[in-house]
Amino acid sequence: MKNTLQQYLQNDEIIDWQHPKVLTKAKQLAGNSQSEIDIARQCFSYVRDEIQHSGDSQRNESSCSASEVLHIGTGWCYAKSHLLAALLRANGLAAGLCYQRLTIDGDTGPHCLHGLNAVYLQQYGWYRIDARGNKATVNAAFTPPTEQLAFPIQHIGEADINGIFAEPLPVVVTALRQHKRHQTMLCHLPDIELW
Repeated sequence: MKNTLQQYLQNDEIIDWQHPKVLTKAKQLAGNSQSEIDIARQCFSYVRDEIQHSGDSQRNESSCSASEVLHIGTGWCYAKSHLLAALLRANGLAAGLCYQRLTIDGDTGPHCLHGLNAVYLQQYGWYRIDARGNKATVNAAFTPPTEQLAFPIQHIGEADINGIFAEPLPVVVTALRQHKRHQTMLCHLPDIELW
């Protein structure tokens, strides 16, 4: 199993967990804990509660890599998932990226991707977590082994995208890099065709 998890521990341009500030924050969140559940919970809670969701806050600063999200303190769900993956990996926990395809508003299209994470916990295996950020209509939590994600799949055209990705989807990175302002990104949220 260790070999198959190795790709989910890598440092790269987006999940740049070896960046000094990301490493420092990861170690601070872990504290003296030796429990992977406690460490994962601390990292999840920090990203969910302390990093603003760009859509909710309507801030125009743009972030994509984990270190950018940490520095700016805001990010779209995709960017927040990059930071959470980095914090988990910096603490030696295998972490990947997951996606859902959701309707943007209401029960019909258009659709866009939603970014979240999966962390490998020895006790449970892969466990999906969603640090998008809670609000009146969203209540995501870390409650292994039960998933409590931000959004249920409930409308036509919505789906959980199969797989746990070691790196972000290129369409997500392109959208985050090209559309720097809040309103522009709202008009260009990334999406993929399911069939």
